[in-house]
Amino acid sequence: MDVAAELGRGSRGAVARAITMIEDDPAGSRRLLREIYGKAGNAGIVGITGPAGAGKSSLVNRTAVALKGMRAKPAILAVDPTSHITGGAILGDRVRMAESTDSGIYMRSIASRGSRGAVSASLRDSIRVLEYAGFDPILVESVGAGQTEVDIASIADVTVVVFNPNTGDSIQAIKAGLTEIGDIYLVNKSDLAGSARLYDAVRDFIGGDGGPPVLKTSAKRGSGIAEFARLLRSMLRERKKAGPGAAEGRLVAELRDIILNNISEKVDDELRDGRTAKRYIGKLRSKEIDPYEAGARIARSLLR
Repeated sequence: MDVAAELGRGSRGAVARAITMIEDDPAGSRRLLREIYGKAGNAGIVGITGPAGAGKSSLVNRTAVALKGMRAKPAILAVDPTSHITGGAILGDRVRMAESTDSGIYMRSIASRGSRGAVSASLRDSIRVLEYAGFDPILVESVGAGQTEVDIASIADVTVVVFNPNTGDSIQAIKAGLTEIGDIYLVNKSDLAGSARLYDAVRDFIGGDGGPPVLKTSAKRGSGIAEFARLLRSMLRERKKAGPGAAEGRLVAELRDIILNNISEKVDDELRDGRTAKRYIGKLRSKEIDPYEAGARIARSLLR
């Protein structure tokens, strides 16, 4: 079966097979990407990030349904930075996103395994599969663990940072990197006590005059979701009009990751089986050379 042709017709089964191929079959996925690359890249990408417990899955669920109500064709990718074998947060994501999946919105959890940082090649290529299949926009949710929170901005047209009152009533409780990457900031779970204080703190610290917008939402009650969805659509339209500058930055980030991952694989192979590494490990044991000099010489041998 021609997976690319089926994707072009918007087949959900083909999307599932293609993303599975991307995760499990490197050679097959590269062949597929060569076929579809020229016609991918036109969808708006929204990165949703923030601390664990901010209610991102429920927020993404509600937002996707609202976008579909605006005649968009959204899809959801939930990044799981834990084990691909044990499943991590996958089941929880599917439960909290039941409304969007019941509405016919495509949702998939993917692992970020095997890549530099927390944004993997499988995420970028899965986005291209969804774009080729006609989905737009694509909502990418990080589960809020480690570097995933910040790295998600390297693939998004619009980055949304989500906080909730349980973070604390002070902006000081928020990880510094998250205050620098957002295009939109949300105080979710605004039905809880302390949300007004946190909203004021975020707005004063981040929003200010000319700063990114700060909104209050409650996925539980559905309040603020329509306003947020409208703002997303408006921002995505503006980003498309702005030209290719941001897209070029994302391609540079992707190339950097690919190059560094390739080098990392060569380093691992050399340290495991390479003659050069074994020779210098012997010199280190006999104190003939220090680790920095040994590392520099092995690096030079790999870059020849």
